[in-house]
Amino acid sequence: MTNGREAGAGFSQERYLRGMERLIGAVQELSLARELPAIQRIVRSTARELTGADGATFVLRDNGYCYYADEDAISPLWKGRRFPMETCISGWAMLNRKPAVIADIYQDARIPHDAYRPTFVKSLAMVPIRTLDPVGAIGNYWAATRQPSEPEVRLLQALADSTAVAMENVQVYQELEQRVRARTAELELANAEIRDLSLTDELTGLRNRRGFLLFAEQARKLAMRAGKQAVIVFADLDGLKAANDRYGHEAGDRLLRSFAGVLTATFRDSDVIARLGGDEFCVFGAELEMSPDVLVSRLEYNIAKFNVEHPRPYPLAASAGVWRCPYKGEETLEEIIARADNAMYERKRARRGG
Repeated sequence: MTNGREAGAGFSQERYLRGMERLIGAVQELSLARELPAIQRIVRSTARELTGADGATFVLRDNGYCYYADEDAISPLWKGRRFPMETCISGWAMLNRKPAVIADIYQDARIPHDAYRPTFVKSLAMVPIRTLDPVGAIGNYWAATRQPSEPEVRLLQALADSTAVAMENVQVYQELEQRVRARTAELELANAEIRDLSLTDELTGLRNRRGFLLFAEQARKLAMRAGKQAVIVFADLDGLKAANDRYGHEAGDRLLRSFAGVLTATFRDSDVIARLGGDEFCVFGAELEMSPDVLVSRLEYNIAKFNVEHPRPYPLAASAGVWRCPYKGEETLEEIIARADNAMYERKRARRGG
């Protein structure tokens, strides 16, 4: 067996050049790494190859501890464990910001011998990752006593310096990714809000005409596919012009909002309720099995209840008509709305005639 001095001297110029070639390849791999685990995989294998070591560890600085995050060795070392920096040779390298090169670990007071006895380690070289403000360390270990040579330590330190750059790049990349994700989420939310605004009546919060045609058509297709009964309820808010003329547009706006609330209370969350414009409102409801007369009576009851609970000089009043949607979609939604509108006017004329 060669002794440590002989092993160190045996690191030839040819091996050094091969090590430089391997280091350049590792630097290229590190430049493409986008996650810390990828960096760890590259470093642990490269560190062994550069020096012909029997084991290599990747250590991270973690709130006063040395965290042995990864390793590549002939037998287990300390992967997943943490040690106080003051009691660990990787901590010594980080705290002193320089390599620790030890030919015989049992002759060095910096080594916690009890932690090493279960392992194969006899000699080691530990270099800090980033010498100005170390964030970790890379360790190489040998199963035989040897003196790690100066070229080996230089190669290992060069790998550690490249690792520091790669780790900083990963941090920057992840921060940029997070910003992109956050910005994308903001844009998606803004687009959803814009889309919702384009489909919503600003005064009442109901769907506007565009929103009604979109959502009612979707609900109608689902109802036809399921063979379910659906109806359109068309309603006019009576007395809006008189309220505007006598009490001002603010009073008219209150009437519109009040009627929107009555419609919301009368129909279900699954129904599509809209203000089509002016004093015209429309509701699409699937599985509304009750007769048109019952639907209109329920709406009129809720209007009367509202007027009792909210007495005003301009009471809430409305006229409504109901039209059943054909099962097979023979008519367009606009045509069905027109039929419900006609039904509403028939009721209005009948009421006036009565």
